[in-house]
Amino acid sequence: MERRMSERNHGPKAEESRRPSVPLMGKRIPIPRSRLARIAGGVLLVLLGLFGFLPVLGFWMIPFGLLILSYDIASVRRQRRRATVWWSRRKERKVGTRGR
Repeated sequence: MERRMSERNHGPKAEESRRPSVPLMGKRIPIPRSRLARIAGGVLLVLLGLFGFLPVLGFWMIPFGLLILSYDIASVRRQRRRATVWWSRRKERKVGTRGR
């Protein structure tokens, strides 16, 4: 009986809920657990995103890399939060002007 209860509490859903993730367009995107891997991946995405004019790479990699870096680096997190607040206020303002 104890084994079944522990399996319920530690199943794949419980494992995913503890995994670090970042919000993107209303969904949670899982990122690596290792801080070093997150920082290395974020920096790599930003650097490769600078070569977005090449066929395989793209400029989409820059904001995605910054999003991953914002999980660990406070200054990037503050800028992401400012952009999120600005965007939501802008969206509210546009919806408010349509109702008139």
